[in-house]
Amino acid sequence: MSDAPLCATGFSCGLDATLRVISGKWKPLILYFLLQGPTRYGELRRAVRGVSDKVLIQQLKELEGDDLVVRTDYKEVPPRVDYSLTPLGLSLTQALEPLCVWGTENMAEVARVLAQRQSWPGRAEQIGVSTPSSWP
Repeated sequence: MSDAPLCATGFSCGLDATLRVISGKWKPLILYFLLQGPTRYGELRRAVRGVSDKVLIQQLKELEGDDLVVRTDYKEVPPRVDYSLTPLGLSLTQALEPLCVWGTENMAEVARVLAQRQSWPGRAEQIGVSTPSSWP
């Protein structure tokens, strides 16, 4: 598979193109929550738990630049802005829906596997976490 030539667009395949526009931890979640309809920034920030304002703004700008999301500024005081999916963003989100279903159906097993992974010997050192046994 690694010997596959790049197509004229510079992507090795359709999955490569898709992963490039949804790269990053938060973009798929942002797209998922925007599937519910136009959403204000504060609602997105509460829905996408754990993301900083800086990163959320950056990811939204990138999604907007990739023509997946449209930002609507209502030019009101106080400011009111919302985000919604473009037709391209909607089609991508519909393609991501099976991943959501898989995650929902397998959530308990995924949680178990991830918890088990954290207990692997040497795991803390592999991910750069300091442990009491590694302290001087």
